[in-house]
Amino acid sequence: MAEPAASDEMTAETGRQPRPALPRGPIRIDLAPAERTPGPHAPALACKICGNAELESMGAKLGRLRPDRFEFVRCGDCGFVFVANPWREYEHIYSEDYYHGRGADPLVDYIYELDRPDKTARAYEWQGIVEAVRQCVPLSSQTRWLDFGCGNGGLVRHVRGTVGCAIWGYEHGWIRELASQRGIPFLSDEAFEQASGTFDVVTAIEVVEHLSDPVAELKRIRSVLRPGGLLFLTTGNAGPQRRRFLKWPYTVPEIHVSYFEPRTLAEALKQAGFRSEFRPMPQAFEGIIRFKILKNLGVRNAAVWEKMLPWRLLTRWADRKFGVSAHPIAWA
Repeated sequence: MAEPAASDEMTAETGRQPRPALPRGPIRIDLAPAERTPGPHAPALACKICGNAELESMGAKLGRLRPDRFEFVRCGDCGFVFVANPWREYEHIYSEDYYHGRGADPLVDYIYELDRPDKTARAYEWQGIVEAVRQCVPLSSQTRWLDFGCGNGGLVRHVRGTVGCAIWGYEHGWIRELASQRGIPFLSDEAFEQASGTFDVVTAIEVVEHLSDPVAELKRIRSVLRPGGLLFLTTGNAGPQRRRFLKWPYTVPEIHVSYFEPRTLAEALKQAGFRSEFRPMPQAFEGIIRFKILKNLGVRNAAVWEKMLPWRLLTRWADRKFGVSAHPIAWA
């Protein structure tokens, strides 16, 4: 992927091109074709989490699926990074090609995972999520659980088959109809609106980075949780990536439009009415991180050779380096 050209001037001490000074105060960005507004410039931007207008330019990156120049800005107060000119043609972004791994993220193949739950390495993630939730709340057949932004519903099927909770998925992407035909239960928009205060658990696995207005969606999630209900979510940790943000593989601007540090996510949750808690869960995250490593290596099936690897050591190292488990959980 292309990145903005750097200055020709080099520093004598390091031999590297210096990073240009970041603008302070309300900034204006000339939007790329992904989302233009009338007139030569975009409106002044403000942080979507805390409302701060002191934003820093993080540079720009060309999309993989749509080769437009996507601009990134960062809030100097809460650390929130977002795409200033997101692509909003969701029917194209989350089309059938996306779920086959032919879209913006070539490392996913949700159709295969839907067809082969017995083989996919994604099962390690499902197991880790269940363990993490179980460490926070007791689980039984009486537990009402919603997987928000559930994709192909693989977690829904796994939980129903292994734990027996009353779990539903909530999804708007192309794959919902196909997964529904395979017997995975989904909540409709109407049922979601009528489910106020009825769920014990909501999971949102790799969802919030896709949301252009995360606080608004977190408020929707909060509305369906009973008092004291749990929200468990995962998303990339932008904190360790600040100096190399544009080179971070997670920076995929067509689909990932919001990036959080742990303190950023805690602030977003607070704005949505949640109480955040930072709770170490290394054993639970072993499965979640194991899947992430395999996915990034292009390994889609669990296999004998990978089972022989020292996963406890590997996942603890990866967690220390990337802060995967550093984000908070939240209580309604």
